[in-house]
Amino acid sequence: MHGYFRRQIADMPVGGRRVLIRLRARRMRWPSLECPRQTFREQVAGVIERYQRRTVRLTRQVGGVVRELAGRAGARVLGGLGVVLSRQTALRPLLKLPLPASATPRVIGVDDFALCKRKRYATVIINAETGERVDVLPERKTEVLEAWLREHPDVEVVCRDGSAAYAEAIRRALPDAVQVADRWHLWHNLAEAVIKEVAAHSSCWGKTGPPPREGIQAQTTRQRWRQVHDLLDADVGLLECARRLNLALNTVKRYARISAPERLVRAPK
Repeated sequence: MHGYFRRQIADMPVGGRRVLIRLRARRMRWPSLECPRQTFREQVAGVIERYQRRTVRLTRQVGGVVRELAGRAGARVLGGLGVVLSRQTALRPLLKLPLPASATPRVIGVDDFALCKRKRYATVIINAETGERVDVLPERKTEVLEAWLREHPDVEVVCRDGSAAYAEAIRRALPDAVQVADRWHLWHNLAEAVIKEVAAHSSCWGKTGPPPREGIQAQTTRQRWRQVHDLLDADVGLLECARRLNLALNTVKRYARISAPERLVRAPK
């Protein structure tokens, strides 16, 4: 034995009052000739953990409250119980709680979300029947989702958006799984299709009011549409059209798919 050390530890409050334990434990010396000055502290099992200023039971109480109420609300409730701490301190026990083990759901929902808009994206997987989060994948690539699905072969139905990457991952990993279109994306795509169709017929319903003024943007759109279709009629490829007109390839494809330039002109406000 090398000596003793003292620590002050917070314990469960009694009658709304803080309780502090003054712990006196031993410091031991490692019996080695190679390192004669190395010492270590005695750990009191069941009372305190290393590098902690709270007892094990107080840490469990803090974790239980914060798990239900999160940081700010949990800190306010704990303050009323006699445990004074900040929300950052209250969140640390929450992060140390083990994740509950759950079985792989039969029906899952897959969608992406932005960690940093236009830079970093991730994939969230939820239980489509209960709405609970199952897992979060670091990226939204085909290989990432495919690897997760291969580890969970019990999935039978996958609800997804219109992403071709997710569809390919599901086909590779679970060819027998049923792919279902997400309800929100169905309504969203339907609304966009209706707006485009109404805009395409703006020359018809626009006659009921004053004639709309065709601005520079509409003239440029008609001119580019004619240029693209003139080149396509001359058997020029899409990539060569983009090079000649100095346009993006996706823009040329969009012009090529449209049968009439009026369908590209925006409807008057």
